[in-house]
Amino acid sequence: MGFAARLDEFGRPAWIALTVLGFVFWWPLGLALLLASIWSGRMGHWEGCWQGGPEGWRDRFMSHAERKAERWQRRAERWQRRHAARYGSGNSAFDEYRAETLRRLEEEQEEFIQFLERLRMAKDKAEFDEFLAERRRRASETPPEEHPPA
Repeated sequence: MGFAARLDEFGRPAWIALTVLGFVFWWPLGLALLLASIWSGRMGHWEGCWQGGPEGWRDRFMSHAERKAERWQRRAERWQRRHAARYGSGNSAFDEYRAETLRRLEEEQEEFIQFLERLRMAKDKAEFDEFLAERRRRASETPPEEHPPA
């Protein structure tokens, strides 16, 4: 009967104690014991995932590969939609309508930007005119200082 089989008789607490002692005395030994106990399926609630032989690993890997393939498929579909939107859908009437609508929206955007510029100029002019009026008012309120002859 091997060492691992004897520890298995005591169960998971024996493996945990041995791993802790391994870390206390020499950390690489503790790390090796921890990895070996996890890999063998002796630790944690992962026992069903880690055991099962090659079929278990193949099933887990295939489900991972399938998820990855689905993710790539979704990315490809998004790319196709963007590509169709940018370079045409294949329907010339729709492409012409879309181009005209985009042109009209760009013109409206340009007009709106010009409108905002006019609003900013009007606001700046009003603020500057107010500043000048206040300055003139202050200048007219305070009499000029007379300098005594030297």
